[in-house]
Amino acid sequence: MQNIPQAPLPGWVPLETCRYLQHTEAGRPIRQLARKAGCHPSTILRQVRRVETLRDDPLIDEVLTYLAGRYQAAALKPGPAAGKQAAPRGLSAGFEQEAASVLTLLSRGGAVLAAAEGMEMAVVVREGAEADGQKVAVSRPLAGALALTGWIACSRQGRISRYSITTAGRAALNRIIADQENRARARLEGGFAEAQVPFAAHEAPGGGGYGRKPRYGSSETPLEMLARLADKDGNPFLSPGMVTAGKRLREDFELAQISGHLRQEKLYFTQASRAMRSSSQEAGAAARERMTDALQKLGAGLSDIALRCCCHLEGLETAERNLGWPARSGKVVLRIALQHLAEYYGEGREQEAELIG
Repeated sequence: MQNIPQAPLPGWVPLETCRYLQHTEAGRPIRQLARKAGCHPSTILRQVRRVETLRDDPLIDEVLTYLAGRYQAAALKPGPAAGKQAAPRGLSAGFEQEAASVLTLLSRGGAVLAAAEGMEMAVVVREGAEADGQKVAVSRPLAGALALTGWIACSRQGRISRYSITTAGRAALNRIIADQENRARARLEGGFAEAQVPFAAHEAPGGGGYGRKPRYGSSETPLEMLARLADKDGNPFLSPGMVTAGKRLREDFELAQISGHLRQEKLYFTQASRAMRSSSQEAGAAARERMTDALQKLGAGLSDIALRCCCHLEGLETAERNLGWPARSGKVVLRIALQHLAEYYGEGREQEAELIG
């Protein structure tokens, strides 16, 4: 049995399970696995015994039986390419999305995954006072994979076993969501992403345009991306007043910059250029004063994240890295800053004529 080639396993299979199958199905000695892993043979032995104990769970036993069938298929069809197909040690995109959808349902209060003997599907339901009567079907192989990875655990075993999300499952859900957000942000911020977006605003079907055209092009700013998020109750993460306040800070920043360039032009081309309108200078000076006053009221920390994300259009991940903040903390701090900006700018729009757009 030691000549059986290693079967390609999915990337979500834990390393302990891979070593268990290599020992039980491919017949690889414990010492050989320990040399390859760079650890003591007793460590591999404990891992093998731990996985063997997990087979008391029917879902895990079904998944391990399926994975063991890969080794049996590799033994029946040996070839030079069988040992070269090694699955990457990471989650595949398809498994990530399916696991995240199930873990999101289980993270709600009172939600459990129920799996009955002889049934092809498991269901996610909510128990207790928070029960809403809704049931979501989940395939047994996916439920078994979640149990094998340790993201769900059996809380009550019987004819109908109940599984709850574990601490490792919540951490995995946060990591998957963060990875998805980072990949989406990288597609927008990285490389020549702005070259893929046309300068002209898209028009709605029927020839009619939107109520208001974008001021900085059609690409989404970090503020607009954050405005699309929702909290745990389904409410928008940012209120319309916060979004408007962030855009007003961006407007004042741009007006102040334009006014500075015009002043430099007047000083350099005094004889050749026409006299500048005093209203342009006054508008730029007023915008600079408003922006400076707003940032001073925010103070250190809040002003840093507001200036980077609202004015310089710096992504949240980049701003967190440059400021030395923990991951995923920038959106909370930016939300607090936008609350103060909304109070500063107020609800009035008496200065709308001075805006760029």
